[in-house]
Amino acid sequence: MLKAKTRWEVERLDEQTVRRLAEEAGVTPLLARLLVRRGVRTASEAASFLNPLEQSFHDPFLLDGMERAIQRLKRAIDAGERVLVYGDYDADGVCSTSVMVSALKEAGASVEFYIPNRFTEGYGPNMAAFRSAKERGVSVIVTVDNGIAAVKEIAAANEWGMDVIVTDHHEPGPVLPEAHAIIHPKQPGSTYPFRDLAGVGVAFKVAHALLGRVPRHLLDLVAIGTIADLVPLVGENRLFVAHGLEALRATERIGLRALFRQCRIDAAAINEQTVGFVIAPRLNAAGRLGGADPAVALLMTDDENEAVQLAAEMDELNRERQQLVAQIAEEAADMVRRQFPPEEHRVLVVAGEGWNAGVVGIVASKLVEQFYRPAVVLSIDREKGIAKGSARSIHGFDLFASLSQCRDLLPHFGGHPMAAGMTLALDDVEELRQRLNAIAAETLSEDDFTPPTFIDASCSIAELTLSTARGLERFAPFGVGNPRPLVLIEGASVETMRRVGANGAHMKAVFSQDGAAIDAIGFGLGPLCEEIAPDARISAVGELSVNEWNGFAKPQLSLCDLAVSDCQLFDVRGCRDVRSLLERLPKEKRLVVSFRCETGQRPDVAPFRGELYCVPTEEEAGALSIDDRYVVLLDVPPRLALLSALLGNGRPARIYAVFAQPEAQFFRTFPTREHFKWFYAFLHQHRSFPLAKRGGELARARGWTEETVHFMAKVFLELDFISEQNGVISLVHQPAKRGLHESPTYRRRRDELEAEHQLVYSTYEQLKRCLAEMTRSQTHEEANVSWT
Repeated sequence: MLKAKTRWEVERLDEQTVRRLAEEAGVTPLLARLLVRRGVRTASEAASFLNPLEQSFHDPFLLDGMERAIQRLKRAIDAGERVLVYGDYDADGVCSTSVMVSALKEAGASVEFYIPNRFTEGYGPNMAAFRSAKERGVSVIVTVDNGIAAVKEIAAANEWGMDVIVTDHHEPGPVLPEAHAIIHPKQPGSTYPFRDLAGVGVAFKVAHALLGRVPRHLLDLVAIGTIADLVPLVGENRLFVAHGLEALRATERIGLRALFRQCRIDAAAINEQTVGFVIAPRLNAAGRLGGADPAVALLMTDDENEAVQLAAEMDELNRERQQLVAQIAEEAADMVRRQFPPEEHRVLVVAGEGWNAGVVGIVASKLVEQFYRPAVVLSIDREKGIAKGSARSIHGFDLFASLSQCRDLLPHFGGHPMAAGMTLALDDVEELRQRLNAIAAETLSEDDFTPPTFIDASCSIAELTLSTARGLERFAPFGVGNPRPLVLIEGASVETMRRVGANGAHMKAVFSQDGAAIDAIGFGLGPLCEEIAPDARISAVGELSVNEWNGFAKPQLSLCDLAVSDCQLFDVRGCRDVRSLLERLPKEKRLVVSFRCETGQRPDVAPFRGELYCVPTEEEAGALSIDDRYVVLLDVPPRLALLSALLGNGRPARIYAVFAQPEAQFFRTFPTREHFKWFYAFLHQHRSFPLAKRGGELARARGWTEETVHFMAKVFLELDFISEQNGVISLVHQPAKRGLHESPTYRRRRDELEAEHQLVYSTYEQLKRCLAEMTRSQTHEEANVSWT
């Protein structure tokens, strides 16, 4: 048995819908299942999904408040009023700011931007910034990627004679600000066709409405912000990213092209992963470690020298950010283990003095990854008596809803179901911890603390063709809401499996099923090669892709997780380093068993003597629970009944068959009935025989070993066929008729030889069959155990 790392969840689909879509859309049944999983039901919907570049954007005036906002902006432009774009310091906020400023400049506005400092001002509008804007003559403020929670700040702006237009996408609270206009796809009563826009998506809709055309030259920024903010890549977001990636590959922005050179990015090969793992982190780094203005400058500069300088600065800031994250994450994880063990805390709330507030969100993500608990990471400012930080969640725990129940503790907070930011009084941190844990106790089950893997389709290897892999490429761009499809194959055989890469970190394998085969690669899964028996029936979850090498293309499964449901037999007979074998097995799983207590004295076994179970009798063997354990059988039992009693007492996950023994019975002669018959006749003829003096001579004369002669003599003694005195044996007159099996010595040698023959000198298949028969010979319930 090999347990999966995650909880596999396969959604059952309506097969009639799948078949109909496959026929109407002209796709394979597997692709049809994957489309249905994404909400696609008809051929026209399939065409829209598979061809995003051919689709149109929604009318921006479908957004509530758009008409009023555009009218106000046009009046400001016509009157030469000063307009301030109030942004945010993350990648979405930076891109939103750049989009809005660009569109307003293009429309002729007198515009400037302002992004608050994460450390001195925090997220969203603040009174001081608004007052300063008023003093500079600003009459219109446009918020981007923030503002929906700024009730007090916008009320103040109204009193000061400024009009505020809110463009945001964060969850609206129970009270909305009294802004001049609110443009938000999720505001109450909104009928906009798509609700999950990123902040930059909302800004783009305003730009579209203001300019009177789709501003395609801004789509490169829209793609970056949308991918960075981890909003669902479905609906209009899918269009934004598909078009935006095309724009990014050909972008003429001097700053972005300088960043590409700095990071050695091949512009023609840019995809959503390039944005998510290379470009966005560098734009985020500025706002995480200081002010975000340089990131906006990079996106909008027209100066080549400035672009090169800013790109290098962004890259260096990202390296600093990585080092800082690693340090704080280590401290936070240590705090969790020492003070808030996950087995006692359903939500992890940790706080540290001096922790950089700009990276605590990333640290929270790392805690979720390590402990799989919702995590809140706070930076303590003792001078101000506050804690400021970020939270990340797990599937099934709505952070925004849970934090909303703690509003009295959180003067500033906002976010989404999976991520949030907050500020609270230092004295309220423990209360927040207790409340969140109480909420989690009511909403989360034990299963929720095992990471889920959502599988798109269960299929056969025969379905994993090159054509299907090519078809899956049309599902891009991938991301939240449209992850790379995961397929499950079950009951596959392992054709080949080996470790590859540095230190054997990765796995390369070929799986087969009903005559079809597929290559598989498992990054980071190399150690599992030692945990999968040669004839295992594998269940594997992975992503189907096209592997092109040397001009040849074929399908390949990129493995995410593996499982073997049957009990696995590992043939380690002849293992000379039992200590290394045992050290590889997890202590909580391994069950070390010997049938001969002297085995525990072996040097390689001695370090594990404290956990060694010696079971010399059937009663002791039958009392040992082996359910779900990795059972290591160190030596050969003196009789198979001992092993049968052990295996009949549960269902082990694995059996490691060492079966070492100090003296091989196979090479000791086991006399046949003819041997005994001749020896008895010999004694009948001579009546007595000096065994001690002439046993060796007799053995040589017959071509036997001396041990064979002494063995037969001992059997006859136990059966009362002979007597012995001073090394001379004599035949008993008219002994009772008895069978050889009535001799304990005979039975013991026979049992030892049988056990050795079955367990030591058998092939792998014979050994597996032997152990399986022992298991099946037990109760009806245990008869269903399957072996690999």
